Amino acid sequence: MLENVEDAVIALDRKGRITLFNPAAENLTGMSLRQCFGRLFDTIFRGQSVLLTLVQCVIREGRSIVNYEELLLLRPASTPLPVRVSVSPLFDHDGSQEGVVLILRDLSRIRELEAAVRRTDRLSMIGTMAAGLAHEIKNPLGGIRGAAQLMAQEFSTDNELQEYTRVMIREVERLNGIIEELMDLSSPRRPETDEVNLAKLLGDIVLFQREALRHKKIDFALKLDPSIPPIKGDENLLTRLFLNLIKNAGEAVEKGGRVEIATRVASEYHLQQPGDRPIPFIVVDISDNGPGIAKEQMEQIFTPFFTTKTQGSGLGLAICQKIISEHQGFLKVDSLPGQKTTFSVSLPFYR
Repeated sequence: MLENVEDAVIALDRKGRITLFNPAAENLTGMSLRQCFGRLFDTIFRGQSVLLTLVQCVIREGRSIVNYEELLLLRPASTPLPVRVSVSPLFDHDGSQEGVVLILRDLSRIRELEAAVRRTDRLSMIGTMAAGLAHEIKNPLGGIRGAAQLMAQEFSTDNELQEYTRVMIREVERLNGIIEELMDLSSPRRPETDEVNLAKLLGDIVLFQREALRHKKIDFALKLDPSIPPIKGDENLLTRLFLNLIKNAGEAVEKGGRVEIATRVASEYHLQQPGDRPIPFIVVDISDNGPGIAKEQMEQIFTPFFTTKTQGSGLGLAICQKIISEHQGFLKVDSLPGQKTTFSVSLPFYR
């Protein structure tokens, strides 16, 4: 059980030496059993003042501290990990305390899911506002466009005022396009579910993007799991979703850059519905070696009209989030500024 449990289990003797370090503890901490066994906990986890205080308190007082509030676990050569900690005394048959046991639970997946839910809720609220705004703007725009077209008919073809009417019509059409996207965000059509071959869909998108960005000589790499069967979804909406993400990745990299698209079956997430077996997720990772996303921009990138591009409405990622929510999936983004960015789309695999 200790070998296969997902929580990290670490046992110490009365002197604070590590006597048990299960495989989950190795994965969580980034340290091996050989590194830790028989060594002092204080030495191995030097710098983790809260964790050390909890252990010392349990050794000293012989009482349990269960589900201690979230703390960040420092790890060598890796980012800190949010964990929940339980520390309990270990007693022998005579009732005397012989050590302590720590249980560490990884909260990073939970935090990712919470962030996805927050984004979905925020977009839902913004979408409701956008629907009313789009309706109010669309009608006056039609009047402006009609007036500009009538004005154009009054001028001769060589009249310099014709240029002004052309600008007016062009800008009205641009605004109308933004409003159409807003209306998609607020009330997209319901998905028309059918079987979708992700490998074929992604291959077609990469084929077109490779041609569209030929001048940048981008290395588009497909690493698709051939064992993944077709999934249930709306092919048109999913095409729009992945086209947006792959196009963004291609535009983000420099000339000669690399964009990698990979598919896999997720082992860390399952969708559980009452009375049914757990439903696994299919994950599509889209990575690029572009400039990355600054930490302060990570939450903003899903906000409508926020964009880092010189051209663009800033609605692309918001619409992507909406499409994924319609498919009961979620979107995650990881970025190392100056190195890489990865967008991960998780879609439930309904058999």
